[in-house]
Amino acid sequence: MLDPPQIIETEPQAIALVHVTVPRAKIREVMGPGREELIAAVAAQGAGPTGVWFTHHLKMDPKVFDFEICVPVAHKIEAVGRVRPAELRAMRAMRTIYRGGYEGLGDAWGEFLAWIEKHGHKARADLLERYLTGPESSDDPADWQTELTKPLLASASPAKARPKSRRAR
Repeated sequence: MLDPPQIIETEPQAIALVHVTVPRAKIREVMGPGREELIAAVAAQGAGPTGVWFTHHLKMDPKVFDFEICVPVAHKIEAVGRVRPAELRAMRAMRTIYRGGYEGLGDAWGEFLAWIEKHGHKARADLLERYLTGPESSDDPADWQTELTKPLLASASPAKARPKSRRAR
């Protein structure tokens, strides 16, 4: 179900996005149209997309999805409609690949987050899902692959030992 997680370091990446906030039950209704709007706007500006589309979930709430539908682009685009230019900042993150249908993503994230915590990593609140292969490439959900990325908090460096001060006598 999940590939072995790995720590990665990413580079900044120019992206275009559509921000969406919807009740959890409406996710399937907004994902496709948002993706189509995004890809059409990027293509119309000759900016790509230059890679696979993904979602950036800003916070996790059991009732509401607050996320961005994103694609990497060749250059900064002009805002049009709901489509906005942005940059995915460089990050240190934990990454794995989930293999299976989208209905299993919740359980996959639970397993992945438990692994991250068990191994002593501290993660940020946001997460990314990159849809590597899905229904557009196979009718069999067993063939689908979703890259799960959980940004990590910066490691705290140990405090430097301070020299003891000497008092003049």
